[in-house]
Amino acid sequence: MSENTKCGFVAIIGRPNVGKSTLLNCMLGEKIAIVSKKPQTTRTAINGILTRDGVQYVFIDTPGVHKPKNRLGDFMVKAAYSSISGADVILFVTESGSKPSDTELKLVQRFKKLEIPVYLIINKIDAVNKEKLGQTILDYSPLMEFADVIPVSALKNDGVDIILNEIKNDFSEGGFYFPEDMLTDQPERTIVSEVIREKILRLTDEEIPHGVAVVIEEFTEKKDLISVRAEIFCEKQSHKGIIIGKNGEMLKKIGMYAREDLESFFGCRFFLDLWVKVKKNWRDSVAAAKNFGYDDK
Repeated sequence: MSENTKCGFVAIIGRPNVGKSTLLNCMLGEKIAIVSKKPQTTRTAINGILTRDGVQYVFIDTPGVHKPKNRLGDFMVKAAYSSISGADVILFVTESGSKPSDTELKLVQRFKKLEIPVYLIINKIDAVNKEKLGQTILDYSPLMEFADVIPVSALKNDGVDIILNEIKNDFSEGGFYFPEDMLTDQPERTIVSEVIREKILRLTDEEIPHGVAVVIEEFTEKKDLISVRAEIFCEKQSHKGIIIGKNGEMLKKIGMYAREDLESFFGCRFFLDLWVKVKKNWRDSVAAAKNFGYDDK
């Protein structure tokens, strides 16, 4: 490995639904973070790793910062805030056409207490005209001294390379933290559960809220086949019916789309055995949240 290698940890943070996970997937060139139109989709800090041209970027995709309404929400906000302290660079993501919210103003106050470069990333420039983008820059720029302001469209992969070229200047020289061919440090079970959960949120659209958790009960690897038994937990009996669908059609569709993504990611065949169970109000239960993998310790 060259002595000129550099490595840095990059926290991607912002309010819900500004495109943080889409930005991460775009920078990596692979989909490892769950993406949905619904806000607060990401629940844990996900590390994505990109190594190229002697530079290793370790991205931390955080849950959207919001006002918590339950125990799960508390966990998500803590996970987002804790990711900042260990970062070398912060990507503060907002969307073009928006104005600073109270949540974002509080975030900026946290940023000011840290000696970490903060880049303002204005996402979704493909969705608004130049006048609205200009107004967003005027509204956000005075909040603090940003290392740079970079307008991008993560969806269209427009301006994303500018981010990578800019932030590497803030990295320290030294060896890599992870192997060069490593894409994420997330356990295989976590990746599988998140892919399944994404398909549930996408296919059920507005019918199912965020009260869905996926627990991998069995994970068996053979030569070119991974067999998974997963339990899907929802909060209401009516939600269970929606997820299963008439004659089990919705559950079959969830499994089919999840299997396609997983086979593409892992490079082998997948067998998914999905079961749906009801766990009332689990998002307000510390014990249940921990059992489902959401633990702030």
